[in-house]
Amino acid sequence: MSKIEEVKAKVETGKAKLVAGLVQEALDEGNQAGDILQGMIESMGVVGDKFSTGELFVPEMLMAAKAMSKGVEVLKPLLTGEATSSLGTCVIGTVQGDLHDIGKNLVSMMIESVGFKMIDLGVDVSAEKFANAIRENDNVTLVACSGLLTSTMPAMKETVQQLKDSGLTGFKVIVGGAPVTQEMADEIGADGFAPDAGSAAVKAKELVSA
Repeated sequence: MSKIEEVKAKVETGKAKLVAGLVQEALDEGNQAGDILQGMIESMGVVGDKFSTGELFVPEMLMAAKAMSKGVEVLKPLLTGEATSSLGTCVIGTVQGDLHDIGKNLVSMMIESVGFKMIDLGVDVSAEKFANAIRENDNVTLVACSGLLTSTMPAMKETVQQLKDSGLTGFKVIVGGAPVTQEMADEIGADGFAPDAGSAAVKAKELVSA
């Protein structure tokens, strides 16, 4: 079993205490930081799928996320080195009326790993709070809105529209969460959509580099 496979297995089973050491061993063996990160993203994808089908529950999901964050900590200095020009600042939050933050936290971690500076507004975030964060922080290039409840989709729509109408410029809006689809993202005027944390990082980079 290669070191990256070992890292993947330990992330998937939430062995947070072991992951950092294994990531370091994988680097020492000459593996690229990006490849190790990709392996961990794949593991989180497996965890996400198992969560969707009811094989895993929230505690296991959180343990896997924590394990991944330990690995990302080791890789971060190398990854930010790779992302030579910082991609700017990303403001992230769960939309008003929604108190879920597991998905948001995962996405935040992933987006940060590709070279963004993160401003996490937490949960139940109003459109106004998103707009204020853009005004108060330098070089905001991306706003990420998360929502897990179908009932908060109108709030997501309102947030996107208010940001677009705010007169603020220079940023793209990405949306995601269980009930969100590409069609819905198009309909509410978002610039991008990602079905999971791994693809959110890829999409975030694409949107800002475009």
